Amino acid sequence: MERATGRVTGRAAAVGDEEALEWVISLHRLTRSLRGAARTGGLRPTHIAVLALLAQRGEARIGEIAGWVPCSQPTATSAVLVLEAAGLIRRERDPADGRASRVLPTERGAAVLAVVARGESEEFSRRLAALRPQEVRRLLAAGPLLRRLADAAD
Repeated sequence: MERATGRVTGRAAAVGDEEALEWVISLHRLTRSLRGAARTGGLRPTHIAVLALLAQRGEARIGEIAGWVPCSQPTATSAVLVLEAAGLIRRERDPADGRASRVLPTERGAAVLAVVARGESEEFSRRLAALRPQEVRRLLAAGPLLRRLADAAD
């Protein structure tokens, strides 16, 4: 895709910067508000992000986690320490480098993540009730497209 005069061009329909910004702000607000309504057991958004990414992508070193979130390495280290103390992740020696460790979720971590996700989806479902049926269908039809956009970053 090329950028020309503040618009994205290429295969996708032209989308102005303001339209894209509105989408991004709305997605952030929705995500934060869903997370705020869910039962997180005191976990902060960075902790949930780290746990979710480990569950999705598998074990990783702290530097990799920092790149995924994204956050600084000290922030990733802090999140790993909190999650490890809570028994939600564990560290194992990295077979490629005995001085380093790899981090992976525990069964308890996966269970906590499932509770958080269920809480968020229940809140999302509750909010869908405020929309008309055709709006719900349109919004849910966009789900696979949003997944593709999220996966494109990987």
